[in-house]
Amino acid sequence: MITEVAVLNVGDGRTKRFEAAFQDAVEIISAMPGFIDLELQRCLEEPSRYLLLVHWAQLEDHTEGFRASPAYERWSALLHHFYDPFPVVEHYDSVLRT
Repeated sequence: MITEVAVLNVGDGRTKRFEAAFQDAVEIISAMPGFIDLELQRCLEEPSRYLLLVHWAQLEDHTEGFRASPAYERWSALLHHFYDPFPVVEHYDSVLRT
């Protein structure tokens, strides 16, 4: 299992619309092969900043499967216009979990 991590900065005054759009986007990503689960957290210090954690069975499920699919086009149409700046997405492999 790998973890996709993205810090999402949403333009001021747009958080409620972003959260509503994200609810719709969850249906898109959760139907993808290799998707395990996701968590969206809102920053307490910066309320327009979110942390997105997505668990995939393997890296290629995200980088090749999801990102190369028509589903990703729908995902990006729902969400990408909210980000300022556009997020850097990184992938992590667990070293220690308790």
